[in-house]
Amino acid sequence: MTSTAAALAPTQPAKKSPLLTPQRMVSALVTTILVIGELRFHILPGLWVLPLTLGTAMAFEAVLSRSLRGVWPSVLSAYIAGNSIVILIKPSAGLWWPFALGAAISITSKYVLTYRGRHLWNPTNFAITAMVLLAPHSISVLSHEWGNELWTVAVIWAIGLLVVSRAKLLHITLTYLACFVALSGLRAVLMDKSWLTEMAPVTGPMYQFLMFFMLTDPRTTVSSTKGRMLVVALIALGECGLRIANDLGMAWAAPVATIPAIASLAVIGPIAMWLDLRAKGAKG
Repeated sequence: MTSTAAALAPTQPAKKSPLLTPQRMVSALVTTILVIGELRFHILPGLWVLPLTLGTAMAFEAVLSRSLRGVWPSVLSAYIAGNSIVILIKPSAGLWWPFALGAAISITSKYVLTYRGRHLWNPTNFAITAMVLLAPHSISVLSHEWGNELWTVAVIWAIGLLVVSRAKLLHITLTYLACFVALSGLRAVLMDKSWLTEMAPVTGPMYQFLMFFMLTDPRTTVSSTKGRMLVVALIALGECGLRIANDLGMAWAAPVATIPAIASLAVIGPIAMWLDLRAKGAKG
C-alpha cells in the first residue's frame, strides 16, 4: 500500500484495555483483605509499614526492571507483592526490617530465580519461605488468627472466587480446596482429631492467599489445565504430609511448622514449572 493510500485508509480505533483486568482485580482483592484485616483485627503494627513495604517493593521493581530489561514496569505487581508481605508477615515486636527485606526478596526473586524467561517461584511465596527459614525466631506468619467470622470469610471468598474465575483459573482453587477437605478427613482419622478442626485453617489468611494469589499466579503455573490440577493436588498432599510430620514431632518438619502450605508450594511449584518449561522448550 502506498503512503497516499495508507493515509486515506480508514483507521481502526485503538482497543481499550478492560477496566477489570485480572491483575487489577487481584490488587482490589488484596486491598480488601488488608482493609478488613486492619479495621477488624488490627493486623498492622503501625501504618508506617505500608509506605515502607510498598516503597521498597516499587523501588526494587523499578530499578531491576529498568536495569535488566530496559523498561519501566507496572506498579501493580509490586503493589500486590508489598501488600501481601504486609498482611502475612508477623515479626517480633518492634522489628521493621522484615517488611522491607521481605519486599526486597520478593521482587528480586522475579529477576534472579528464572528459567527461560519465567520466574519459577511466586515472589511472595519465595520471600515468606526464605524469611521463616532464615529468621525463625524473629518472623512468623499470620495464619488463622482472624476469628473465622462468617461475614469476613464470605466477602473475601466471594471476591476471590470472582477474581480467579475471571482469570480462568478457578479450577486451580477448587482443586486445591477439594484436596484439602479430603486430606483433612484423612488427618483427622490418623491423628484422632476433629475433621472441622483440621479444616479450620483453610478460611485463614495464609490459605486464602495461597488459593487466590500464589497457586493461581499466571507467571508460575504450568501450561495445561490437567497439569495445574495435578500440581495443586501434589501441593495439597505435601502440605498434609508436613502437618502430620509436625504432629508426630518429626524434627525435619519443624522449621516449616507454621507455613506447611506455603512450604509445600515453594518446593513442588518450581519443580513443576521447570519441568513444564523444559518440556515446552524440547518440543519447540
